[in-house]
Amino acid sequence: MAIDFTLTPPQRELQLESRRFAAEVLAGARAAELLPTAEERFLATRPVYEAMVVAGFLRKCIPHSAGGENAGLIDMAIMAEEFYSVNASVSLTMFGTVLGLLPILLGGTPEQCGRLLAPFLGKSGTPLAGFCSSEPGGSANAASPSPGEGVRTSAKLHGDRWVINGRKKWVSSATGWDRKGADILCVVCRTAPDAPSDKAISVIAVERPASGIVFERAIESVGHRAHLLPQFGFENVSAPRHNLLGEEGGGLALTAASFTGTAALVGIFGVALMRAAFDFALHFARTERRGGVHPIIEHQAVGYALADAKTTIEAARYLSWRACHAVDTQSPAADELAIQAKIYGSETAVRVITDLMFVVGVDSYDHEAPLGRLLQDALALPIFDGGNIGVRRRQLHTLLKRPDYEPLLASGAA
Repeated sequence: MAIDFTLTPPQRELQLESRRFAAEVLAGARAAELLPTAEERFLATRPVYEAMVVAGFLRKCIPHSAGGENAGLIDMAIMAEEFYSVNASVSLTMFGTVLGLLPILLGGTPEQCGRLLAPFLGKSGTPLAGFCSSEPGGSANAASPSPGEGVRTSAKLHGDRWVINGRKKWVSSATGWDRKGADILCVVCRTAPDAPSDKAISVIAVERPASGIVFERAIESVGHRAHLLPQFGFENVSAPRHNLLGEEGGGLALTAASFTGTAALVGIFGVALMRAAFDFALHFARTERRGGVHPIIEHQAVGYALADAKTTIEAARYLSWRACHAVDTQSPAADELAIQAKIYGSETAVRVITDLMFVVGVDSYDHEAPLGRLLQDALALPIFDGGNIGVRRRQLHTLLKRPDYEPLLASGAA
């Protein structure tokens, strides 16, 4: 068996193209984070997001089979690292839109894919999509049977249309640029109120314009300050019956499948933030004397801290790449590796950035330095996309309990 982490020529070209775009365009959107309200900050990023679309990066996230230019999750990881290390907010707007399209890509019919994905395949405009899973009060127990509530948003058939009622929260860009909704919302909802949870939940695509989307507030998040995370409601929102994605009652399985690939990408988000923090701390250590004779990198404590950080970054990157490869090749170990990448990459990002703040010292507490902002962004990684405690470790625990679990499967040595 050959193990090779060398990027192919097209992947290397994608990496350099993404790096240039991040430096020349994405970096300029950072000023948006200084505006006073969450919506103002989000709206200020619209020209930069449009530039991403015009440059074809959204198309590069949609598979060839659906009319896009994406060859796999490793390509997504390459883009994600370059973009997220420079501007997490705008990057999350694009990758959140991709997440919003995943139920269509994974569960949609050819007709649904052709119709619903069309606005996202061009190189113009600012199309947004959202995966409406999380609800106020939390969704870690979405499959909970009675007396647990599970998914509380409901959809009922009236003739040939679904009528959706309920509330959602933490869904990237869901209320759009104007509070009236993203171009596509894939809504996780209860379609059979009395059925067991594995047959009660479905995913329905809501197309813009759709009346009845009620904006409640834009969350003032700790990090990702220029990314929109709304709380909102569905009040008799209507969608055609043929916008049901996958099988009726198959929503939990479709949701789980959608979040498998994203777990590996969250690991890469952690790598990106650690990389940006390391670059700053390394430059600081090489140039700052702090009143002494030598640059502080000459001190063993500083050098060892930098060495530990760099080692962790490399480990997290290669675990995430391995997970992405497993998803791309539909390996039986894909679920385990993706969850491990998510947990490890997200939690080590918080720890490593904090350790690098110790290296820089009190100047890291100044927002003129990037470390505080990077830490604020990193704090979201262990708790979104399926929280590491409420969801991801539980998923690993479930895998470990299976009678047929093979510990060496993830290493390819089973």
